Amino acid sequence: MNVFDIIGPVMIGPSSSHTAGAVRIGRVVNKLMDGQTPEKLEITLSGSFAETYRGHGTDRALLAGIMGYHSYSEEIRDALEIARGRGIEYAFIKKNLPGAHPNTARILYTLADGSTGSVQGASIGGGNIRVDLINDMRVDFSGESNTLLVMHLDRPGVIAAVTTLMRWEYADLNICNFHLSRERRGGNAIMTIEIDNMPPSTLIHDIRELEHVTNALLIRRL
Repeated sequence: MNVFDIIGPVMIGPSSSHTAGAVRIGRVVNKLMDGQTPEKLEITLSGSFAETYRGHGTDRALLAGIMGYHSYSEEIRDALEIARGRGIEYAFIKKNLPGAHPNTARILYTLADGSTGSVQGASIGGGNIRVDLINDMRVDFSGESNTLLVMHLDRPGVIAAVTTLMRWEYADLNICNFHLSRERRGGNAIMTIEIDNMPPSTLIHDIRELEHVTNALLIRRL
């Protein structure tokens, strides 16, 4: 436990769960979009998020995070207007997601080139989050560690190629958690690799060059 688990994060807004945690979920989406601005957002809110999102500023917090702002950014207050000013079409939908944490948001984004992606995450208290799904594939990370997301085809040897690269070319990195999810055998898959330290900027480039890897992203410690 650290001091932020006790006093909560520095933030704009009334609630660490409904505001700070929501910003952090949005920032995961921002990282997945790799710097692009979405044309359209469909944001499904479940549980207490759905019931209190306007009063607690959860809608503004999610949009702020998606646009790259932090939990302490003053722009959170005006995030709805800022998003409209950037031409982002957004809609909030209240829907019960079976089995989901009470403070859950599912965000579907569409980029200018027509490509789409999705993130489902929960704010679990004190500004902390848990990301459960990316592009409908099961993941499990909190953003408390630097996290590599490696999207790839489910082919023999891909995991070994990534871990061998990290072992021999980036031996100073320490993996603290690893998770693999796939749509189906031979289909799309995603590796979630949490590491203790910050990797060099060349790591993502080198992973992207590996056979059968379709994309790789680094989500820095949130």
